[in-house]
Amino acid sequence: MLFRRSSSDKNTDVDSRLAAFDDNHAQRFPDDPQPWNDAASAPTKRLFLGKTRWWWFRRTVAGLIAMFVLLLLWLAVTAPLSKSLQPIAPPRITLLASDGTPIARNGAIVDRPVDVTQLPPHVVQAFLSIEDRRFYSHWGIDPRGLARAAWSNAFGSGITQGGSTITQQLAKFTFLTPERSLTRKAREMLIAFWLEGRLTKDEILGRYLSNVYFGDNVYGLRAASLHYFYRQPERLTLSQSVMLAGLVQAPSRLAPTKNPERAAKRAKLVLRAMVANKAITQAKADATPVARLDVRVRETLPTGTYFADWAIPQARLLTESGYSDVRITTTLDARLQNIARKVVARAGVGNAQIALVAMRPNGEVVAMVGGKSYKQSAFNRATQAKRQPGSTFKLFVYLAALRSGMTPQSMIADTPINEGSYRPKNSGLRYRGDITLEQAFAQSSNVAAVRLYQKVDGKEVEQAAQDLGIRSPLTLDPSLALGSSGVTLLELTAAYAGVSGNQWPVEPHAFKQEEQGWIEWLFSGPRSFSGRMHRMLLDLLGASVKQGTGRAARLSIPAYGKTGTSQDNRDALFVGFAANLVVGVWIGNDDNSPLRGINGGGLPARIWRDFMSQSIRNAAPVNRPKTPEAPDPEGPIEPLDLLELQELPIDIGNSEIRVDQGQGVTVNTDVNGVPFEVTLDRDGASIQPAPSGERPAPDPR
Repeated sequence: MLFRRSSSDKNTDVDSRLAAFDDNHAQRFPDDPQPWNDAASAPTKRLFLGKTRWWWFRRTVAGLIAMFVLLLLWLAVTAPLSKSLQPIAPPRITLLASDGTPIARNGAIVDRPVDVTQLPPHVVQAFLSIEDRRFYSHWGIDPRGLARAAWSNAFGSGITQGGSTITQQLAKFTFLTPERSLTRKAREMLIAFWLEGRLTKDEILGRYLSNVYFGDNVYGLRAASLHYFYRQPERLTLSQSVMLAGLVQAPSRLAPTKNPERAAKRAKLVLRAMVANKAITQAKADATPVARLDVRVRETLPTGTYFADWAIPQARLLTESGYSDVRITTTLDARLQNIARKVVARAGVGNAQIALVAMRPNGEVVAMVGGKSYKQSAFNRATQAKRQPGSTFKLFVYLAALRSGMTPQSMIADTPINEGSYRPKNSGLRYRGDITLEQAFAQSSNVAAVRLYQKVDGKEVEQAAQDLGIRSPLTLDPSLALGSSGVTLLELTAAYAGVSGNQWPVEPHAFKQEEQGWIEWLFSGPRSFSGRMHRMLLDLLGASVKQGTGRAARLSIPAYGKTGTSQDNRDALFVGFAANLVVGVWIGNDDNSPLRGINGGGLPARIWRDFMSQSIRNAAPVNRPKTPEAPDPEGPIEPLDLLELQELPIDIGNSEIRVDQGQGVTVNTDVNGVPFEVTLDRDGASIQPAPSGERPAPDPR
């Protein structure tokens, strides 16, 4: 049988025969050249993962170059060079009331950047001698300085030294966070190299001096020289220069306005550094006195108030970044703010807190009080605290009901709910049978509100609240009808402002807003209720004040509003409007503990009436005319110094006292749920059952 050899077999056979021939030839002629052995003994190229070292070296260098390019692109995006031209701290903003009265000043004290070429030589040398002696000779990193700092930290006096150059410091406070980590230090060095490649030394030094912190909330050399010595940096003396240069290391601890001895001692150290750097002679240093301060400007405006803290972030968005101070006019009305402070101060809420916010129907906030004392607590209970609104939330339940086709005259059962897992009760266990929506709203019936919630569906109630500007999350269950989900007083008041002005949603703001063009208004302008719907809402809110739980808020002009008391009397509110003012009042404890003897229809309503009476012309309740009295035959008698109030309701638990000028005192109370009325007048005392709906019940839980 014949077999065919493969080509590989042939090659193998030939190679073996040739090798045998070479060996035979070498044995016969040992002196002849043997090139095949020389080729075999030649060193072979070393391989790593199948590639030569040269191949890997070229690829590594190319990768490093690509990484460097990517780092440069990353720096261009994350650390734009123009950022070093901006102040590192937001400059001061002075807020003005609507009449131009300054009300608060917030932000850092900054001023125009300095030009290094215009500064006296001793100013520049003072900073370089103490901060970076080889600034003009290194490329952003000073190895000698790093080594000196490492040696000092390891074997020195225990005082930690950084070893950072001025370029590194500029990179750190301009582009990076204050964190201490090797990653941040590596980024700092990389940015320092980048700054050195893009800017001149004078530009780097100028940007550093224009931004570095000098204590007392002062940033930049120009602002510091004006603050401490009341002169421009171009006119600084040697003694003033060394004191300012010494502050950079620990500005808060060395500020001469607070620690003059430490500042003077540090200035002497700067002088010694200038001598060592051959910037001045020892004789010059010895002859240089301690600089005398010339602080002429004293801050008289508060840096923060409840309103200012809320308005400043809005002001920052309206102003461009730069070094100049900004004065901006707010919507705050100085007269109304003073009235708000007074009525809150005399409210007598005990240990509880109180908040008040007043705005125009378009959302312009004109007065704000976020607590009894800003100095004791800067927490703003008008804008930051989310508390249960109680029955003030019923506005949205009834709005959903009206949208479903009901009217204020539609009937609803005001009877106990005896089915289901959630069984709310009316305050004082008072039930009136079948009543109209207007009566239910005025008397703040809990069971009626829950029945409406179940009838119209919770989603519709949520939509009504969101339409009017409620942005806080809401829990959709029947308890929402009684205000179980937390909201801020500001957003709740803004929702009522939407009803007042019939334009919603209302966005509360601290600065005048530009009017919308008609095209913008057409596509994104506020919405409004129909005339009929708006009138029905006003009927409900008006009934609450006229004959309902909000009677203590009655004015001599039309007033609209709603009382609210949350679960276990933890919050008491009154929110309403009259004329062109919408005001919300809240009382509660910061620890959410129950209030004692305070509900929405009592003290909050009276505070609201007190504010409105003083804020709106002719809004105060009209006093009844005095009854003329016959002269006393035994001589004149000094009249008692009593205010003539038409009605002064006073809460005593679940009771109410009304002082009616000329008619006596009326007390509405109940015993075991049975209401009755006690009247004390000139004819004596009389007791009779209270008419249905006569006494405003404490607001629902």
